[in-house]
Amino acid sequence: PPETIMLLWSLIVSLYGIGGLLGSLCCGYLTTKYRKKKCQMCTNLIMLVAALLMAFSKTAKSFEMILAGRFLYGVGSGFSLNIHPQYVGEISPKKLRGFTNSTVSVFLTLGKLAGQVIGLREILGSEALWPWLLASSGLSALVQLVILPFLPDSPSYLLIQKSNEEAFRKAIRKLWGEGDHQAEIDDMMKEKAAMASTKSLRVLEIIKERSLRWQLYILITVMTTLQLCGINAV
Repeated sequence: PPETIMLLWSLIVSLYGIGGLLGSLCCGYLTTKYRKKKCQMCTNLIMLVAALLMAFSKTAKSFEMILAGRFLYGVGSGFSLNIHPQYVGEISPKKLRGFTNSTVSVFLTLGKLAGQVIGLREILGSEALWPWLLASSGLSALVQLVILPFLPDSPSYLLIQKSNEEAFRKAIRKLWGEGDHQAEIDDMMKEKAAMASTKSLRVLEIIKERSLRWQLYILITVMTTLQLCGINAV
């Protein structure tokens, strides 16, 4: 019946957002416990599983596979949008940190553009090829999964959370070369000392903290209006 079709269509659309919410909520705990690089690799595995479900959903004649694939895509995106900026910022030297953090939004936009282009009926947006269109996100996940094992963990993670100074200096040399990086090292040492005397706040504690109230209002307002500005409809 049309009502059932509409319900399933709405679920397929909505499950991505639900998965993204769950991925975002779990991200902080998991990255602290298992490190960012490892979590990002697990995220890529989740995205690959989602891509396989999408690719073979039509062959299996299973809309449940599309539902599961959308949910897993959402979980992976919720993880990636939190982990990626942190990891990229932490492995970048100070003079390039602003530039590397800005690449997140640039490549996010390029990804949307690529999806719109390959979704044209003349490319992958046809009745025969739409499963491969939905599975195409797995390509970037596969590339990242192959490359990430060759990159070290972030220096700040190794120093601040693991207190492994030898691995910290080795990671810096591998990422930034053999030059003089004493200024960055001193900054991380100061950050480590500051974090030792500072308590990490949970979400509810941040909401209740009066000194952070206006910053929180601004962030919520910006993110809410971004969703309501019509960009999704466009």
